[in-house]
Amino acid sequence: MNNKTPKLTVVGAGPGDVDLITIKAIKAIESADVILYDALINEELLKYASKDTEIIFVGKRKGCYAFQQEQINELIVAKAKEKGHVVRLKGGDPFIFGRGAEEIDYVQPFGLETYVVPGISSVSAVPAYQGIPLTKRHAAESFWVITGTTKNHQLSEDVAIAAKSTATIVILMGMSKLEDIVNVFSAENKQNTAVAVIQEGTTVNEKVGIGTISTIQQVVEENQLTSPAIIIIGDVVKERVKLTSIYKELENNS
Repeated sequence: MNNKTPKLTVVGAGPGDVDLITIKAIKAIESADVILYDALINEELLKYASKDTEIIFVGKRKGCYAFQQEQINELIVAKAKEKGHVVRLKGGDPFIFGRGAEEIDYVQPFGLETYVVPGISSVSAVPAYQGIPLTKRHAAESFWVITGTTKNHQLSEDVAIAAKSTATIVILMGMSKLEDIVNVFSAENKQNTAVAVIQEGTTVNEKVGIGTISTIQQVVEENQLTSPAIIIIGDVVKERVKLTSIYKELENNS
């Protein structure tokens, strides 16, 4: 019989680069009895788990869900009561479009202790890897972070509000709505506004397309950019700093 206290730790695994995970996140993985991990996780991180840890993939790949959200919620409770410490490993930061708060809300009435380990979000890390500052004097005083696709599979209405501003706009989960996004910004006469699309940012598979509202769809098609990707819209894209590739630098030093 398991005498361990049932608990859930929701852990942010960072944006993709295996080195962009926090020390506290590694400690949580090391102490886990069960790990439930999503599709955007770098699976190299699972090497920190104990050999006795039960590891379960619960993410979505190629549009197919391993588990529905309700099933994940129930699995967390069941595994915590069976084995003790469940780590819910999520990409980026679990409280930025990660449904981390929803899972905590679900399990607390069942008596689980709950903890959160923040993660480095793709919102800031992915643009930074490409030398794109989200804010810069004379270019942008603020930035918006918006989901491109709502739970009803519609473009978020916040995109239209953001398009009226001078802020940098970062859109997650927006590739399937790119045409709609272009139309929204075009309606605000922002056809010449700079846009970056970054696929699988911070990883060795990273791909980038740079254009404007009027050209970005063609750029995406020519570069065969697909999800997972983030879209960055605003003058800061033109402020892109020329950086030596981290991967090339590591290769040269190895």
